Amino acid sequence: MRIISGIYKGRTIHGYNIDGTRPTQERIKESLFGMIQSQLRNQIVLDLFAGTGNLGFEALSNGSMACIFVDVNPKCTECIKKTVKSFQIPNAEIYTMDYKQALDKFQKEKGKFDLIFLDPPYRYQNIESILEELIEKELVNIGGIIVCEYEEEELEEEYLLLRRLKMKKYGSKKISIYQYRK
Repeated sequence: MRIISGIYKGRTIHGYNIDGTRPTQERIKESLFGMIQSQLRNQIVLDLFAGTGNLGFEALSNGSMACIFVDVNPKCTECIKKTVKSFQIPNAEIYTMDYKQALDKFQKEKGKFDLIFLDPPYRYQNIESILEELIEKELVNIGGIIVCEYEEEELEEEYLLLRRLKMKKYGSKKISIYQYRK
């Protein structure tokens, strides 16, 4: 698994073979980043359910200011740490914790994000509640983007102050991109 564009283009991400992870395929990642390219520069990114950190690293490679990686699996966060060290990334934070704990932590610390990747394990099927929680906890900056990758769920056009900008299907996978508007 490699970075497809930006300053880290061609570099390998550690951990592509960890049980329970399903890194975003390169063709889907390329399409996704084409859709959000104008939203990457100088952004604060949250890669929730980070897995290998594939999406967060791609955002950093394309000009995002900083990325916070969260995953409950310590094997995943160890691999993210290896990639951060290998790429010599100074602006990454890594947390081994459940997403609910992470959202509570960020709310207490007044953390807000410009770009959030939501790619939970498909068995969770709770993206709707996570979207609502992100807004209720005030964790998204105005104009911020949330990218959801999923299979089974059917997501609505709007959630609270989130409006879907784009939705694409790639076989059984779906990507929905929402923007926070006040």
